[in-house]
Amino acid sequence: MSKRNRFILILVTAALVFPLASSLLYYYADWLFFVETGFTSVFMTTLTARIGAGLFFGVLMLFFALANLFAANRFPIPPVGVFIPGAGYRIGRDETARLAKPLAILIAVVLALLAGNWGTVQWEDVLLFMNRVTVGTLDPIKGKDIGFYLFSLPFLEMLVAFAGFALPVIMVMVALQYWLRGAITLTVQGLGVDPWARRHLAVLVGICSLTVAAGFYLDGFRLLLSGSGTFHGAGYADVHARLPTYGILAFLTPLAGGVLAAGIWRGVWRTVLIPVVFLFVAYGGGIVLYPSLLQKFKVAPNELDLEMPYIKNAITFTRLGYDLDKIETIPFDVDLKLTAADIANNDATIKNIRLWDHAPLLKTYSQLQQIRTYYKFFDVDNDRYLVNGRYTQVMLSPRELSYADLPSRNWINERLIFTHGNGITMGPVSRVSKEGLPEFFVKDIPPVSLADIRVKRPEIYFGELSNEYVVVKTKVPEFGYPTATGNINTTYAGKGGVPLDSPLRKALFAARFGTEKILLSSDITSGSRIIFNRTINERVRAVAPFLRFDGDPYMVVTANGELKWIIDAYTVSDRLPYSKPLKGGLNYMRNSVKAVVDAYDGSLDFYISDPNDVLLKVYSRIFPRLFKPLSAMPADLAEHVRYPQQFLQIQAAMFASYHMTDPKVFYNKENLWQVPVLGDKPMEPYYTIMKLPGEKKEEYILLLPFTPSRRDNLAAWLIARCDAPNYGKIRAYTFPRDRLIFGPKQIDARINQDSFISQQLTLWNQRGSEVIRGSMLMIPIEKSLLYVQPLYLAADKDALPELKRVIVAYGDEVVMEENLELALQRLFGGRKAAPAGVPATAAAASPDMAASPSALAKEAMGIYEKAITLQRQGDWAGYGDELKKLGEVLKRMAR
Repeated sequence: MSKRNRFILILVTAALVFPLASSLLYYYADWLFFVETGFTSVFMTTLTARIGAGLFFGVLMLFFALANLFAANRFPIPPVGVFIPGAGYRIGRDETARLAKPLAILIAVVLALLAGNWGTVQWEDVLLFMNRVTVGTLDPIKGKDIGFYLFSLPFLEMLVAFAGFALPVIMVMVALQYWLRGAITLTVQGLGVDPWARRHLAVLVGICSLTVAAGFYLDGFRLLLSGSGTFHGAGYADVHARLPTYGILAFLTPLAGGVLAAGIWRGVWRTVLIPVVFLFVAYGGGIVLYPSLLQKFKVAPNELDLEMPYIKNAITFTRLGYDLDKIETIPFDVDLKLTAADIANNDATIKNIRLWDHAPLLKTYSQLQQIRTYYKFFDVDNDRYLVNGRYTQVMLSPRELSYADLPSRNWINERLIFTHGNGITMGPVSRVSKEGLPEFFVKDIPPVSLADIRVKRPEIYFGELSNEYVVVKTKVPEFGYPTATGNINTTYAGKGGVPLDSPLRKALFAARFGTEKILLSSDITSGSRIIFNRTINERVRAVAPFLRFDGDPYMVVTANGELKWIIDAYTVSDRLPYSKPLKGGLNYMRNSVKAVVDAYDGSLDFYISDPNDVLLKVYSRIFPRLFKPLSAMPADLAEHVRYPQQFLQIQAAMFASYHMTDPKVFYNKENLWQVPVLGDKPMEPYYTIMKLPGEKKEEYILLLPFTPSRRDNLAAWLIARCDAPNYGKIRAYTFPRDRLIFGPKQIDARINQDSFISQQLTLWNQRGSEVIRGSMLMIPIEKSLLYVQPLYLAADKDALPELKRVIVAYGDEVVMEENLELALQRLFGGRKAAPAGVPATAAAASPDMAASPSALAKEAMGIYEKAITLQRQGDWAGYGDELKKLGEVLKRMAR
């Protein structure tokens, strides 16, 4: 073997061995992770599919390439030499043969490796196709089951894409081979092609035409996934022009390819371009020109009539794609008859109105409960617990370890000593101390419980801020938590992590994480364990990469005091016909899985929350040991399952248009809704505890209001129920369209226009304090609506936010008080239920004899302050009205 050939062999071997060795290291480390988590069947299924798909495409590419190379070298070529342009010399046939064969084989191997690597990425499409199911719903145009689009179409597109890449590349490679061997020559007289080479290339051209025809055939199905202006999916022009054209092209392309191949075979070059030109003309006329003319001269003048069935298709399948059909629409006839008795009867709702926003509370928690600089509260989550026998909405935040804030950052500190966070901070959503600070149910390190919620295993080894890996059970004691007298150390006692019980494993993870310290450290023993994939999203994605996970995992305290994370997972697709896509192209989405991660040992469970999801049915067939029914979830975890905000936000964005099921109404946008915008951001869904209309007890729900498009009054409010047995049920309560119901933006404007409130805000700002206006919450009570907005004060941007005032709006009235109770007393302290036959306005004016003297005094003081403000502004009519109100309150106090 020559030196040149040996060098090439060494390069090829290195190119194969080093990536292979690196892949084996990563796969073995992943295998150990799956052994740790107990999902080895998932690993083996995925690995088998990767290897199978990679081998299939790699071997297919190699076989096809070598077969064509063999054919190119099979017959002798006349000994004519090959002219190298610009070189000024000819290479003999023997020398070209020696050059061409190794080069061609090397190219074929490289192509096979690329194809195999590409094939390993397609494992999910292969498994979905192999385990496909019938949905039972047909597309309205071609009559194919929806399962074809979800499971078969991606697989067929993958095959066509492979052929579309492989065939042209191999044609170029074969042509190069013939050129090097002298079968294709470039001379002054023109291009010369040997008959055998010409026939070989003609066969390849014919096969390529079949690939193009298959692409046209699939384009007919993809047409149903396309978009237009008014709706998504194929319209009249698509169905009556483009769709038949794609069918004709799929039939004619092989014929044109045959004519083209025959022309090349016979060497009749003049006829070669005729079929190509014919296809281009047919494509341009049938796909571009004719549909445009049809749209302009027939569809546009009669759009509603002609597009009606296709608009109906878009409505039907978009509602299917985002599970909107399950939304129950209920009329909500709002009134202004709310009384003090109604407020008392809805005490659980009132006491669970959230006064603490996430951002101010996170800053407050950080300053009050961070304890040390290396701890950090990353997020605040909303949940509900039975606290001292009362159903209570709470805010909860885990105290995680922030490795960026360690006082001394080195490998031992970051990997061996500071290994975990510690405990949580939890408090009610509505209770405030005298200083304007939140109250706590659980606080401090170690956790101190001020209610009947106990945290017995506070260590957080898996969280949202966890670093890449830590090593536990080493000779170095782990940092537990700080005390006034010193630090308390601890030793990990869980089952999480991979044992480092051999030099091979140490070397493996040293290579995996790019550090020799794992291999050389004397602190790591045979009993040590390495914990990696520590962030919640990273951990669940490692096991189930085919699911989309929510960006907001939330922590739960179990009945036995353990900390667990719950994260929502979604099945998604971009292949549902006629369904309107999201920004990223997805047009099918289900919240089908709830994943649970133990914060201490990292154990994982995946529970099915939507057993009717067709995608999840297929994934369950692929991975039969991965998913458990939701009924198998422990009761103390099931109590904290909640409907995800992200999913309801997406459903609401679609429902704003697709609640209109009449195609004519949809086309004219007669009842188009939108999510209210406050400031420069749309409102987000918020959790609350309330009694739904027609229900007997309060429950935990997710709520979002709607307004008409480009209007500020209310149109509806959407709720998703979170408690069993009604979990996942969604209702849309619609307001009457014949009268005005104030929306959030209108209430916000009324707050800004209230002279007393605006004067107070101006005064606080002039004193150097920063006024932070909290979220505007709409709270339905009975058949009425309350609006509640908290106000926070901070000395500066970095200071501790304190809740100083609560603004409550009801009907035309807006009040601001030190707390929610006082505000409600001002609004409803004098309201009694209307007797039979008495108008609501009369009932509202009747005195409430049960009002306490202190409440009446505070109400009188509020009216007095407002009267003085109106007097200073010169509003004497308003001043007189307030004096009358004050007189009525004083009479009630004198009784």
